[in-house]
Amino acid sequence: MNSTMKTNKYIVVLLAAVMVLSSCSNMLEKEPYGQLTEDLIDESAMAGLLAASYAGLNPHFFDDNNNAFAGPSTNWIFDVRSDDGLKGGGATSMEGNIHNLEVGIVNSDDYSVLFKWKNNYFVLARVNKALVALEGASGLANKDHIRGELLTLRAYYYFDLARIYRDGCLVLYTENENPSEKSNNATHEQVYAQIIADLEEAYQLMGSKRLAAGRFEKYTAAALLAKVYAQIANEPWAPANSWDKVIEYAEAVIGSGNYSLYPHFQDMSVIEFNNTYESIIAMQCSTADDYATYNRSNLLNKTYSDKNIYGTADDFFYGSQSLADAFRVDANGLPYLDGEPEGHVGLQALNDTMAAAGITELINATNYTGQVDPRLDFTVGRLGYPFRGYTYNSKWCRVINLYGQFSNKKDCPDPTDSRVSKAFPWGASPLNFVFLRYADLLLLAAEGYVESTTQQNLGKATDYVNEVRQKALNSIDPTYIPVDLNLDNMGEYNVGMYPTFTDKEYARKAVRMERRLELALEGHRWFDLIRWGKQNAVQTMNDYFQSEQLFHTYYKGKVMTEENLFFPTPYEEIVNSNGMYQ
Repeated sequence: MNSTMKTNKYIVVLLAAVMVLSSCSNMLEKEPYGQLTEDLIDESAMAGLLAASYAGLNPHFFDDNNNAFAGPSTNWIFDVRSDDGLKGGGATSMEGNIHNLEVGIVNSDDYSVLFKWKNNYFVLARVNKALVALEGASGLANKDHIRGELLTLRAYYYFDLARIYRDGCLVLYTENENPSEKSNNATHEQVYAQIIADLEEAYQLMGSKRLAAGRFEKYTAAALLAKVYAQIANEPWAPANSWDKVIEYAEAVIGSGNYSLYPHFQDMSVIEFNNTYESIIAMQCSTADDYATYNRSNLLNKTYSDKNIYGTADDFFYGSQSLADAFRVDANGLPYLDGEPEGHVGLQALNDTMAAAGITELINATNYTGQVDPRLDFTVGRLGYPFRGYTYNSKWCRVINLYGQFSNKKDCPDPTDSRVSKAFPWGASPLNFVFLRYADLLLLAAEGYVESTTQQNLGKATDYVNEVRQKALNSIDPTYIPVDLNLDNMGEYNVGMYPTFTDKEYARKAVRMERRLELALEGHRWFDLIRWGKQNAVQTMNDYFQSEQLFHTYYKGKVMTEENLFFPTPYEEIVNSNGMYQ
């Protein structure tokens, strides 16, 4: 039996010991069906409890797929909240709650607000029960390491919540506390203090190697600490040395030798590279056991395709015109950081396609004809360009006059692979989804060296940014299969290296742009905008609404406010709390 099948077996066998009921009272007040006594916690039982705790990275705890799609662990709906993504699908009314998020509207009774909360708190209950069971067990191998894994998981799930829900609207409890006595009044400062404490303990407890593929080791905790400190660095209550902590923990990961950049940018879409190279934290996916562990979060997001290469996919999740335009480069192969070039990427092909279809509302703007970063064509589909060896055309775009042409590409493996499902679940495959990868970590380290007042090192920041850009340059490779670049005009692509940064403000812009290009549509952009300043996020989004409405008219009149940057406590949870939640 392979490790994935073992994991699924443990989850099924031990659900009765860790499963939280889903009746009418709030998520934190549930008791498990049964209790595991000390004499029952053997190696097999602990493996099951641990597997159930890891299962929250791919949440599907309720009666249908919608909870995983509307409140996804991949956080694709937060790219839709940002200037990078569009909801996609067949109409703005399809998954209308996600459309609301796209245009800056947040309602406490939206599915996304509810399911994101439920999925995280459901698995937090599992983690805390597992920690209690572990504490009472004796004679277990690797007990300290397992505790470190559980603490890292708890920190990860709370980190997800803290980046999404409003200050003072979360419930914080550990394994030694009664959740039924807790209200939804924990501040971000309190939650992040617990996250950091858990991760620092985990960093000390775990060894430097994973006990099995996909599980955590000490540098997983270090990488997450770097990301957490970066997220809070600009908060008034954050430790004064937050950027120094980013550098400390990022350098620990870099120096460990456990991770390296993918040789080719597209390698993140190759099934054989699961849990290798850049993969620090990843959803472990499989098509075994009736697809029990496929990527439900992105189930409907595969491109439509005139050949149904990913089955009858629903074509949700598109890149924005703003994102595509970010990949434009100057004669030196560097992105535009100050002042935009003339024209928009792919506009001529879009207008030609719409005109041929009899659509008369063409976009009155200039087409961009210069060079682009090749990561554009590994990130989104473009009319007339290759898509995993096929030619992408208007039939791949479900409603081209509404959502345009840039369907998400990164989580699409080679469709000729026999492991890719053509029936429901459409496009499912064993391709993992990576939540935290090494390139993200390198760019956090670069940002630390730009922002730190005590360890500022613009040379080191340049080196790390250029390491990531070198991978992009290596990807201008006409021999890589499946083909995704325009082989008829390879001169269209250009990636240059930055000269050593000498100005902090320029370096900051370069690092932030590199994060957008490298990590596009992987669930990071929205949280980056928030951590760079709430007013910055509001201004960025309102500027985006103004510019993007030329291509997507439903943005007209839409406004982002600071109040709507974060989710409130879900209305259903307040109602079900019997007065405990406010």
